[in-house]
Amino acid sequence: MSKSKKIPLDVDWLEIESTSSDWDEVGKVECIKMLSHMQVIREFEEALLVLEKQGLVHGPLHVSVGQEGAIVGAMSVLRDTDLVNGSHRGHHLFLAKALNYLHEEGFDPTSEQYADSVREMLYRTMAEIMGLTPGFSNGRGGSMHLRWEEAGVLGTNAIVGGAVPIAAGAAWSKKRDGDQDLVLTSFGDGSCHIGNVLETLNLSALYDLPLCFYIENNGYAVSTTVKEQARETRMSARGLGFGIPSFRVNGMDPMSVRAAMEKVEALLREGKGPAILEVDVYRYYHHSGGIKGSAFGYRDKAEEEERRKQDPIECMEKGLRKRKWIDEEELDFLRENARHAVESAVDRLTQSVDGRRSIIAELWPDPKSCDEDLRGDLTELDGIDFVEEDSYSGTLGEVKFIEVIAGTLVRRFEEDERYYVLGEDVHKLKGGTNGATKGIPERWPDRCVPTPIAEHGFVGMAGGTAMVGKYRPIVELMYPDFALVAADQLFNQIAKARHMFGGTVKVPLVLRTKVAIGTGYGSQHSMDPAGLFSMWPGWRIVAPSTPFDYVGLMNSALKCDDPVLVIESVDLYGSTGTGPVEDLDYFIELGKAKVVRRGRKFTVLTYLNMVDKAVEVCEALGIDAEVIDLRSLDRASIDWDTLGESIRKTNHVVVLEQGCLTNSYGGMLADEIQKRYFDYLDHPVRRIHGGESSPSVSRVLERASYVGEEEITAGFQAALADMGAALKRAIA
Repeated sequence: MSKSKKIPLDVDWLEIESTSSDWDEVGKVECIKMLSHMQVIREFEEALLVLEKQGLVHGPLHVSVGQEGAIVGAMSVLRDTDLVNGSHRGHHLFLAKALNYLHEEGFDPTSEQYADSVREMLYRTMAEIMGLTPGFSNGRGGSMHLRWEEAGVLGTNAIVGGAVPIAAGAAWSKKRDGDQDLVLTSFGDGSCHIGNVLETLNLSALYDLPLCFYIENNGYAVSTTVKEQARETRMSARGLGFGIPSFRVNGMDPMSVRAAMEKVEALLREGKGPAILEVDVYRYYHHSGGIKGSAFGYRDKAEEEERRKQDPIECMEKGLRKRKWIDEEELDFLRENARHAVESAVDRLTQSVDGRRSIIAELWPDPKSCDEDLRGDLTELDGIDFVEEDSYSGTLGEVKFIEVIAGTLVRRFEEDERYYVLGEDVHKLKGGTNGATKGIPERWPDRCVPTPIAEHGFVGMAGGTAMVGKYRPIVELMYPDFALVAADQLFNQIAKARHMFGGTVKVPLVLRTKVAIGTGYGSQHSMDPAGLFSMWPGWRIVAPSTPFDYVGLMNSALKCDDPVLVIESVDLYGSTGTGPVEDLDYFIELGKAKVVRRGRKFTVLTYLNMVDKAVEVCEALGIDAEVIDLRSLDRASIDWDTLGESIRKTNHVVVLEQGCLTNSYGGMLADEIQKRYFDYLDHPVRRIHGGESSPSVSRVLERASYVGEEEITAGFQAALADMGAALKRAIA
């Protein structure tokens, strides 16, 4: 018979409960401050529910009534310089951090009115939730996307678990700063079963990040009970498998939460993070709005009444009375004080006409501002002298493409300590899987961050670091198809952040990846990502086709305050071409296409390895076509001046791309050309692209799926036939 023995846990898993001594240590002043913050948050959210019933809050309203005591207990321990982010149910998180930030030494909420700064914050927060211009993000974020960088709130998030990897990036930044600040990310029990949260638990433990995973276990993911979500209903158990110290506490007891948070804080400030703090709380209302959950049948009134008896505000008041730290008159003042501060915000945002309350019309955003802040204005590149190959004064020679990539990154690392690279295998194999990081791990091991296979987690972590703003990550995504694994962070988070938060955040991140068509890696490793990324206006996209262009475009991408996708081609890695022999410090302007071959028959628009192939086919067939290397592919950066000049001359356009018809970049480009230049086109835009299917592993099937010289030849001949047919009709 086999033997067995218990495997001991390597980390603590503790349940914390406060004692009378905790109250004494915290003291009267701090305890009254905590109560006042809870009361303000409660009044604020109850006022919002009234506004919602009056039809003045657009969209869902995820209030946290019943959960405010726990978050105030946790926030009361944090410094102003600590950072937080959270989920869609985030009003209480935002307000607790903001109230702490604005709290003035010596202020007594039992006898003094709240300062103008507090009232202004409440006004701006309520305005944001109502979608109005005075809001912190000009009304763009609303209830679910609250951000105030000054107070240390990185932003709440509508995607369940979406903020968690971002918090890890902020914590990575804090750890590198060495200032012992910490980061807290707040999310619910429903988030604990999402892949990016589990990936981030592992990454945070792997890198010893000063990150508190603050789990609000309120028992329900909308209406699904915890028991219906998981066998292990104690969410803090998730930390044990990742070696993360974990704490569990009754979240309806604010002092117990504070006591537990003090233990978490000590670990994180000592560099022993991360840690989990699970608080058992209860939301009094349904998932959204002011109706109780029992009205929907997924919980009963008896449960709701029983949990309300544990109200955190009443718990705090009871403790204060017991110690004679507050009397009824002072309590009444504290409550009225909070109510008046909240009412002042309501009064500034609304008006009553004939007994009906409405939003003050002047506070609505200008509809014309709808598309503002999708991306930056590139003023960060002001003052740079951009060059092209024909105006370059340095020494040029034949250089290897992949060596130019590695050399450019090394040069930027020498110049600016803000840059770091992360990705799978970037620290080994003599420069990663293709040699692009060669020379970095040996000289800067702390700035070359190898990751586990966790694209969702590490891409989000890089996004969080970029949003904090002190460091500038360079992410290597081994294959672009893996972008679909990390899609939430790439497209819901990184791409939308600047616009969603009203232009208050920059995301200086470079994402490198490669097109591996023709290498036999099959359907899930051969994507051209241009079409996918061009759908998200927050991304800038560059696709260098020569060593010279790579250096200049990468340098500009690294200076850019927007996220930039740099697409490389495996077909070009081993090639040689004209490039700088020594100088790696020049810049090529983003948004500038390049005419690589002059001609008059038709205009060919292409990028990456298709540029040389287009030129070769033109030369072989003796076609007088104009070939333009797009270089910048995102919608905002298409060089319409260069394209327009050529189109008006040739009156015929061929869009050439190597990849498949589906997920194609050319469809968007052709549509835009026909809208802009319809009067100059003698024929519809002709497209040359691969088949409908993704490339297969079979050499024969793979070759049949993508564009090579044969397909380009056929496409160019068809373009000539278009003109011949048009000529015959004209003669007839």
